[in-house]
Amino acid sequence: MAVTLRALQTVVPPTILIQEQVRDIFAAQPGLSRLAQRLVSTSFNVSGIETRHTVIAELTVDNDSADPQFFDARQQLLLVPSTRVRNELYITEATKLFVEAGRRALAACPDIRPEDVTHVVTVSCTGFYAPGPDYMLVRELGLNASTQRYHLGFMGCYASMPALRTAKQFVEADPNAVVLVVSAELCSLHLRTSSDPDTIVASSLFSDGAAAGIVSSRVPLPGEKALGLDLFETVITPVGEGDMAWKIGDEGFEMILSTYVPHIIDEHIEGALAPLFARDVSITGQLAAVPFEADAAASAAPVLTLAPPATLSSVIEHWAIHPGGRSILDKTEAKLQLRPDQLLPSRETLRTNGNMSSATILFVMKAILDGPATADGERVCAMAFGPGLTVESGLMTVIEG
Repeated sequence: MAVTLRALQTVVPPTILIQEQVRDIFAAQPGLSRLAQRLVSTSFNVSGIETRHTVIAELTVDNDSADPQFFDARQQLLLVPSTRVRNELYITEATKLFVEAGRRALAACPDIRPEDVTHVVTVSCTGFYAPGPDYMLVRELGLNASTQRYHLGFMGCYASMPALRTAKQFVEADPNAVVLVVSAELCSLHLRTSSDPDTIVASSLFSDGAAAGIVSSRVPLPGEKALGLDLFETVITPVGEGDMAWKIGDEGFEMILSTYVPHIIDEHIEGALAPLFARDVSITGQLAAVPFEADAAASAAPVLTLAPPATLSSVIEHWAIHPGGRSILDKTEAKLQLRPDQLLPSRETLRTNGNMSSATILFVMKAILDGPATADGERVCAMAFGPGLTVESGLMTVIEG
């Protein structure tokens, strides 16, 4: 029985942030050290981002809000709202994105009606409320009151991968299950001015967006492209616990995003992929991987040393890499010796939308499916990175109806 991800749909809020304009505003904030001002310019300039989206309508250079809470355009001053103010806006705006993304996914699957949905899995790390987005999806989309609901909260950028794995497990347990998976993140609520390097890097990258898809055992319709969910794997790297973290502060959520993260990924990406590839006979037969004992700090199980990584670009055609930042994509492309076109969906997602935390990897998967050159039977390797440092990976197969 093939379990497929269908009807991937994405949503972004209407307010667009121009990276150069945001850079100049952040660099001009009072209290920044000269080093911080230079770091702001550097971080924004090398981010690989041109535009981002936000639910905060007043975050534009020409807004005329009489009572601004996040940005005073008249003084060009970034304000410091409390965590409560930020979360109240999350409740309102995240609900809209969750519902719209879910509605679009159902509309893109004409053979699945709202009453067919048996499970809802929601994902977010940028706000909290109860009854939450899982509840709101059931009410607003007309799903059955008995729909089973699950929320994966505060896991970070990799969380859509375990959400898809969970949905796959539901369908494997019950072939009649239909699972609506929706991720929505409002990272811009927590952006702030600071001389702290980690905060500056985060401010140059993060944005808002939502994505949704439907996981089931139903065969895709004629002409439809879907992703067969083959395998998933989780690996915690032996270092990096303090280099990527997400905590709740009095003035919003506080992101720790060390500039060392790309180096950690560069050093450990092959080891993180090896357990995933080891479970797929068609891949191990071509890569001739060689087993060895893992560092006990990295994993209790053996991992694999891969054959020369140049073979990966031919064995796996498509790569959905979470664009946590431009340097992460650069390190991944070089380390795995991938072709530039194989990272294009990730780079384009970053360029036009920034880093939308957990929703981002679904944007990249949709870009791959929508690509005119994507063909039936081609393999997709997806990877997302988050606090820990945690690496979530998955193998998928393009399926055309």
